[in-house]
Amino acid sequence: MTDDPNSPQKPQRPAIQHAEQRKPAQAGQPPASPESASLPASTIRVTPTPQAMAPQPVVPPETQAHDASSAQSPAAQSPATQSPAAQSPATTTEELAELVPELTPMFPGASPFLARFLPHSPPTYAGLNESFCDLHAFLKSLHEHSWYGYLYAVLGDQTAYVLLFEGRTVTAAAASATGEQALGELLNLYEQGASLSAHPLSPVYAHVLSGIGSRAWKFNLTEDFTGLHARPTGAIFYARGEIVATLPATLPYEGAFPAPLRPQTLILPRSLAGWAHHHYNLTLRGRDGMNAITDVYHVFRSEYGEAGLTFLRALGEKLTPAEYAMRSDAALHDLEPMVHSFLKTGYVREV
Repeated sequence: MTDDPNSPQKPQRPAIQHAEQRKPAQAGQPPASPESASLPASTIRVTPTPQAMAPQPVVPPETQAHDASSAQSPAAQSPATQSPAAQSPATTTEELAELVPELTPMFPGASPFLARFLPHSPPTYAGLNESFCDLHAFLKSLHEHSWYGYLYAVLGDQTAYVLLFEGRTVTAAAASATGEQALGELLNLYEQGASLSAHPLSPVYAHVLSGIGSRAWKFNLTEDFTGLHARPTGAIFYARGEIVATLPATLPYEGAFPAPLRPQTLILPRSLAGWAHHHYNLTLRGRDGMNAITDVYHVFRSEYGEAGLTFLRALGEKLTPAEYAMRSDAALHDLEPMVHSFLKTGYVREV
């Protein structure tokens, strides 16, 4: 029977290809499905899972549009669904770099090395002046609280910087001096009316900076290196071989400032603390003060305690107060009143 061309045509069904007419599949490849013949060569065919073929609840069109946009957004994908192979090494390096904080220089362009690499830190104390704040009493308070940070003194165009670790002065810098001389410069400026501020640091950063002195050394990164690595492109803070921070402050050459395992206390120079560099001999009364069978010993011990007894013994071993302070991490402002008392009560006499 011939179909009438004017009658509505029925939709044609795709011809079913019999099994004997199919081309044999190549070895190791699954037979192609009928639908794959109609797909372009660049299209990736996705075979639906049984769950996807199961009846699904009806979803409003607006919800479907939202889900489609969310699926296309990389930010909406859960990291757990991404393959580790999809993460490039460059992405991993960038993520690690973001974990290391970049500090801001407090004194950019400063000439002294210590000042150049001090990070920005809001002051805990600001505007201190000799007219109302005794500097020695202030340093004693910082020592008692094991304070970490740096002091900054300014008088006109004169400046001085001192780093404290565990409340002890461990390194210092001024325009033309470092170490003990720079510490003395800060005290001189303060006595002349300089304004002083105290800026806190974390113990890790304070330890890293404690090795900065008058010169840089050849950089040698070891698994336990602690200190500052300065480069023409910036500075890196290391703690036990690990990068803990970076700072956009530079040197014209590459160098390192290794931090000591335990930073030593700076001692005031002889010009400011001559008593600390003198030697003291024990008198007969002083020797009795160290003899446990004498009454003088019990009197001395009750007045000065074990710390005073240890200090008196060190003076008897020909150590100066400055040398004793360096070996024992004692503060000179704690030793000075004991020295004056020992002299007054006749336990020692100055050589």
